[in-house]
Amino acid sequence: MAAPADPTASAGRTTGASTPRQRTRLVLAEVTRQRRDPDRTRTELAEQTRVGEALVRGLVRAQLALALRLSLVVAIGLGGLPLLFAVAPAVGAAKIFGINLPWLLLGVAAFPFLVGVGWIFVRLAERNEQDFTALVRRPER
Repeated sequence: MAAPADPTASAGRTTGASTPRQRTRLVLAEVTRQRRDPDRTRTELAEQTRVGEALVRGLVRAQLALALRLSLVVAIGLGGLPLLFAVAPAVGAAKIFGINLPWLLLGVAAFPFLVGVGWIFVRLAERNEQDFTALVRRPER
């Protein structure tokens, strides 16, 4: 009896009562997904890898952008008052309850304004940190 020229040629044939082997299809994405660590992002942060550094850098940039925006609000709000008084002397000469308006605005009203801006900053900074924490705790896909 002569052997087949190609040893793999008979691999797909059935012999007698045996059934052909089913082919198994491996998809790289599925294999990769199974090997992925569910706490990968936290590991990246703890080990200070490039990904972890990028995540922290994003948080720092968000906090810096928030601080700069609110600093601009304070600079315009308080820094614009002397300019207003110089451009419109009638406003600078106005009196409320016998006190000059510039004294009231710069000496009294400035403090509640700064407290309000500080309160807003703390709330928005905490929201940035909560978003960052949610990103870190989010399960990997």
